[in-house]
Amino acid sequence: MTVDAFVGDLLAGAPGPDLAARDAIAERAANVLRPAGALARLDEVAAWLGSWQRTATPRVERPAVVVFAADHGVAAEDVSAYPPEITAAMLRALREGVATATAMARAIGATVEVVDVGVGDPTGNVATEPAMSRERFRSSFEAGRAAARALETDLLVVGEMGIGNTTPAAAVAATLYGGPVEEWTGRGTGVDDATYERKLRVVDAARRRAGSPPPMETLRQVGGAELVAIAGALTEARLRSIPVVLDGLITTSPAAALGVLHAGALGHCVAGHRSPEPGHGLLLEKLGLEPLLDLGLRLGEGSGALAAVPLVRLAAAVVTDVATFAEWGL
Repeated sequence: MTVDAFVGDLLAGAPGPDLAARDAIAERAANVLRPAGALARLDEVAAWLGSWQRTATPRVERPAVVVFAADHGVAAEDVSAYPPEITAAMLRALREGVATATAMARAIGATVEVVDVGVGDPTGNVATEPAMSRERFRSSFEAGRAAARALETDLLVVGEMGIGNTTPAAAVAATLYGGPVEEWTGRGTGVDDATYERKLRVVDAARRRAGSPPPMETLRQVGGAELVAIAGALTEARLRSIPVVLDGLITTSPAAALGVLHAGALGHCVAGHRSPEPGHGLLLEKLGLEPLLDLGLRLGEGSGALAAVPLVRLAAAVVTDVATFAEWGL
């Protein structure tokens, strides 16, 4: 069975949203003590949240973030401002709770899981060879599923860490949708002009080498182990009806692969923010996702999505905890 058939079969059996819960929340939001439409975007988020939590009284009480880390063979092309050794150092910082994502998670009461899917075991250099074998694709995908399956959460954030990973993320997006590589490729960690030109050449080479494969094969050919693990986590979250807040380009590119593979695959996802990476904004447009925040954040680790979690929590509270006109005798 191909990787696309395997993932497609999983998504085909996934539940849809609870439309009765969604409609009940929307009706309540239209009748609470405030002018109609005053908090329209938050009301939409509350209805989305309840439809996947499958309740008319949604809450965010057990948020969780899973960060997947991996090394990339394409880092040898000098496409990042930082050396590959930083991935292992950041993995340690995440595990010891001194990274930005772990500090943010503590501040909002979220649990943190860190999953190593290839630190010290880089994927292939996507400019010249497939990122991974089918066996490694399957093991990385299943690692993502297992991480999501083990959580007790009512709202999931998926993050990543891997020096050089904006390059395969851009390659995934460019291969999925076509168009000039400049539209999909940004400066990532803040590279200089010469490095950026190399990065553009690498993304173009990866796309040309891969051709026009189906979506999951695109992830296998030009992606990375943590991108595939993210696809696995998003798939498992969909199977378990867990709402997800997406982060930046690197988490959105495997999400886009799922969306291209199966219509409606991302119904349980909301965009936490829009990063300055040009490919991220374009992906959000392609997927029809309106970001909750637009603050120029570009760290990764799930940080932008974590910043949006309090908004999702507020969205639920301002519908479920506010009296309606009828309840207030008006």
